[in-house]
Amino acid sequence: MAPTELLRLASLSLLLALVVQPHEAYGSTRGSFLSNDGSAAVSGICATSVTIHGYKCQEHEVKTKDGYILSMQRIPERRFEGNGNAGTKKQPILIQHGVLVDGMTWLLNSPLQNLPMILADNGFDVWIANTRGTRFCRKHVSLDSAQPEFWNWSWDELVSFDLPAVFDFVFNQTQQKIHYIGHSLGTLIGLASFSEGHQADTLKSAAFLSPIAYLSHMNTALGMVAAKAFVGEITTWFGVAEFNPKGQKASAFLKRLCNYPGVDCYDLLTAITGKNCCLNFSTVDLFIKNEPQSTATKNMVHLAQK
Repeated sequence: MAPTELLRLASLSLLLALVVQPHEAYGSTRGSFLSNDGSAAVSGICATSVTIHGYKCQEHEVKTKDGYILSMQRIPERRFEGNGNAGTKKQPILIQHGVLVDGMTWLLNSPLQNLPMILADNGFDVWIANTRGTRFCRKHVSLDSAQPEFWNWSWDELVSFDLPAVFDFVFNQTQQKIHYIGHSLGTLIGLASFSEGHQADTLKSAAFLSPIAYLSHMNTALGMVAAKAFVGEITTWFGVAEFNPKGQKASAFLKRLCNYPGVDCYDLLTAITGKNCCLNFSTVDLFIKNEPQSTATKNMVHLAQK
């Protein structure tokens, strides 16, 4: 796999924020967690996007061995489940999102179209992971997210610390081996972690959605320009610890991409995915209100290295 191919997905996610950010005011308030000063509000993913649909949902915190405190959500049973199934052991399943998004990305549609809720309604005990640096994972036992040291990590640390921590937590809570679903970067860290034997005793099966090994098949002008441009400007990011897609530096970089010959940012979703039967304006508005999320600049540099 060429690492620059993975970066295409990251750059395209960033472009979504740039091009449609002016429409934020028209989106639903569901999943909008920021207060007036830009800090995270008290309500989390459960309260804003799960329990409102009639599902039980639990918020958990998981501490990694290197001190990061991760947010995790659990949907333990199907919607409106009766007491007749109380106490029934359900198979745990862990869902891991990709780069520059968080667990909210699984919950942008109706319950009949959201993977966690579909799984819960089919009898699974669903756990939603969130990686360090995303909006509800900006805590550490000794570091503040405003410190550069907080962002001194790449996907190597997600492999060595984040994924083992959430696996151990789910296993300790359920005492059962775990099904794993990874999307995009979630496939990379899953495969790398499993190959090192971190989850040998707790993994039951794995499913990979949009595995990054296949991103070399992406041949849109937008994708190729985004990847090449980021790689060409990596040195300009040194000294910027947090890669914030909605920050001034990232926005200026992304605006330049839209001026490249052959790149059409007007119809961005079609430019990225081709014609898509299943996207609608409400879903896109919710995505833009909640994503993309920050990651470490070191992580982006790692993904861009040849």
